[in-house]
Amino acid sequence: MFTGIISDIGEIVSIAAFQGTLRRLRIHSHFDPATIQLGASIACGGPCLTVVNFGALEGGAWFEVDAAAETLALTTLGDWKVGTPVNLERAMKIGDELGGHIVTGHVDGIAELIARDEITDREGASWGETARFTLRAPREIAAFIATKGSVTLDGTSLTVNHVEGDIFSVLLIPHTLQITTWGDRRAGDRINIEVDLMARYAARLAQARAAGY
Repeated sequence: MFTGIISDIGEIVSIAAFQGTLRRLRIHSHFDPATIQLGASIACGGPCLTVVNFGALEGGAWFEVDAAAETLALTTLGDWKVGTPVNLERAMKIGDELGGHIVTGHVDGIAELIARDEITDREGASWGETARFTLRAPREIAAFIATKGSVTLDGTSLTVNHVEGDIFSVLLIPHTLQITTWGDRRAGDRINIEVDLMARYAARLAQARAAGY
């Protein structure tokens, strides 16, 4: 489980085919290598991936994860290249502060970023790097996105500002833009999306009741 609060921006440093359909990715991070262990779960740009190898490097640690064919097809991992920056979050521990919302790291699909608008006040002065992002969700999961609800985008826990059909928007403050990959996001980018777990269960409960279960 995760919270959607990004703790580091990693960098893809190598990608290699591994055991047929698997793809092994090596990621450089600022994590303390003493806190990483084999089999640990790390959310990488949204998907929860398992550490299969790791080691120390100056100022942090490198670690390797394997991505299966389904993960490559259903997330943006298939687009990643050497040099791609990636939002990282370690799995939460019992007793950790839940600063975002409950995130599983199971990506539901890929959203399209259709607009980025910088926010200004009535006098036209900029509020810094605050920005509104407008996205189009896959139609099959659009119903799970609600105004004032939570959504996970590229591993980041965000609050939905507005929804109209399959179009929704989120507002990012300067701090979030600075410590995540969102500062470089532009229209046309593909974004990993995970809907709120509670919304999914509520929808399933309603479906079951309607079917008489």
